[in-house]
Amino acid sequence: MPVWIAITVCSAFLQNIRSSLQKYLKGRMGTTGATFVRFGFGLPVAATLYALLRYAGHVGPAPTAPFFGWVVIAAMAQIIAQALLVHLFSYRNFAVGTAYSRTEPAQAALFGILFVGEGLGFGGALAVALTVFGVMLISLARSAFTASGLVTGLFTRTAGIGLASGLFFGIAAVGYRAASLSLEPSLPAPDFIIQASYVLLWAIAIQTVTMMIWMALRERHEFTAVARAWKPSMLVGLVGALTSFGWFAAMTLQQAALVKSLAQIEMLFAFGSTVLIFRERVTSREVIGCAFIVIGIVVLLLTR
Repeated sequence: MPVWIAITVCSAFLQNIRSSLQKYLKGRMGTTGATFVRFGFGLPVAATLYALLRYAGHVGPAPTAPFFGWVVIAAMAQIIAQALLVHLFSYRNFAVGTAYSRTEPAQAALFGILFVGEGLGFGGALAVALTVFGVMLISLARSAFTASGLVTGLFTRTAGIGLASGLFFGIAAVGYRAASLSLEPSLPAPDFIIQASYVLLWAIAIQTVTMMIWMALRERHEFTAVARAWKPSMLVGLVGALTSFGWFAAMTLQQAALVKSLAQIEMLFAFGSTVLIFRERVTSREVIGCAFIVIGIVVLLLTR
């Protein structure tokens, strides 16, 4: 089994744990606070991981101008995507919220057609169609099923938030891969572990500072809420940092679209969390819609 596949599956499992913990925290603080804990409490983990790798003999890379450009874009996109996902949990159950955000590979393919002129081919077009249909079904999970409703369902508030989350997660994935690959010329030889760790450290540092400034200016009360829930917040930071490290490592070894396509296995973990942990009801239409999304992404993976 290729290393990137094993890393991706492990990262998907950890990401489900992190998202579950953030949903739990959403009931104890606002969207901003629940988003911040992933980065603020993850920064010490990222710094420790990088220090241990340097101590173990890995050569640290030298940052380049393209690296800083890509890592800033990716870090900002990830903040927006994470905040939208956490906010979405207030409207829909855990599995459905996760499903919306996991449309990122199909959205990336669609935006490639619209703005870059890239061709999809039959397999890519089929993947996009399956994914969009899945989102349509989910949007009508608790209302009457009609042909017109399928189309208008894409323009509901929850669908818009979920699809926007997937879009920004896709931008972040591409940006992080570009940032990691830009470090190769400064290394004696490609070293995906130290590259991933270095990207993680810079990204989380940028995200932590950005969110602390935002909270200080706009939502100071969130500092108090975070401090009160410091124990689960530390766990979110630990799991979140390890998850991001896994994503960065996998995307250094393989194209971001392929990594994120395989990451759809997270939906299996999400359904388990929805039913077993949060005790939320999942309708048959939501299950079918999520299945269409996963099938569409698998088709995209197999036909690239």
